[in-house]
Amino acid sequence: MKKNSKYIYFDHSATTPVLPEVVKEINDCFTFYYGNASEPHSPGRKAKEILEHSREVIGKSLGAKPKEIVFTGSGTESNNLAIIGVSEAYEKKGNHIITSEIEHPAVHMPLKKIARRGFNVTYVPVDKFGMVDPQDVKKSITDNTILVTIMHANNIVGTIQPISEIGKILREHDIIFHTDAVQTFTNIKTDVNNLNVDLLSISRSQDI
Repeated sequence: MKKNSKYIYFDHSATTPVLPEVVKEINDCFTFYYGNASEPHSPGRKAKEILEHSREVIGKSLGAKPKEIVFTGSGTESNNLAIIGVSEAYEKKGNHIITSEIEHPAVHMPLKKIARRGFNVTYVPVDKFGMVDPQDVKKSITDNTILVTIMHANNIVGTIQPISEIGKILREHDIIFHTDAVQTFTNIKTDVNNLNVDLLSISRSQDI
């Protein structure tokens, strides 16, 4: 695409232009604060300071503790880490996972992968508006259910799911709840406590 060509961009839900002030911060890090944050030398300590400050800012915006923030390379990697991570950590407790029929491929693909390992995956339906019924989730729970993953908002039609209500049900059954909030972070209030979720995935590409 030519630099000065005129067009109307309607794909911000996939990725959005980066704000100039964000570009400056990133360039400053690449240029001046490039140290390995795990090293004890001065550049490393400065890089770690910036990293931990970012963790605090993001945690505060989500109602989470800084130590609960885990940086990954993308929303897809975050979803994979949550789903595959829980499946491996809780495999001895159960092998059943619940999701919806309209999740992003970044959720459906890792679920297909663990299904090949012997996990059972239940896909709850949605209504004509793309809405998940919390009672359908409740009815799908078994003694072997270890995880439920439902997106916060659909990336195609924009339906905002009743995450908080689903989360309340899952708290009663001591089941881990993950939500893909890539489409909603910074667009609507996203607080892990109000949403009653244990794991939440976000991404910078749609938000800055």
